[in-house]
Amino acid sequence: MKHNLFIGIIFFLSVFMFSCNTSQKENENIKDKIDTKSKVGNFKKIEIEIEGMTCEIGCARLIESKLSKTEGVRYTKVSFEEKLGRIEYDANMINQKQFYNLVQNIAGGDLYKVVRIENVNKFTSIE
Repeated sequence: MKHNLFIGIIFFLSVFMFSCNTSQKENENIKDKIDTKSKVGNFKKIEIEIEGMTCEIGCARLIESKLSKTEGVRYTKVSFEEKLGRIEYDANMINQKQFYNLVQNIAGGDLYKVVRIENVNKFTSIE
């Protein structure tokens, strides 16, 4: 009788340990799927109209450089002639208001002004 009780306890503990281990693995798999979804980029394109640029090399390249070094930015091109910046970015990492603030605060905040930000489906070519 003690032998049957001992076998029963061992069986119960084995089933309990196995089921807990399986639940933990399932939870880890679910967590991995959630983490993967949050890492998928939500890429958007915008055009920013910028006033205050006085030259291609100093102004446009400075703004382009600052934007391209921003986390979440995949592509940026700034045209002095068009007074326009084109940006492709991950909306999960940065938003339009942050671009507005970033451009306006370059060089102490006194030089450049964002006039308009517009969502676009594709960029027109900048020569």
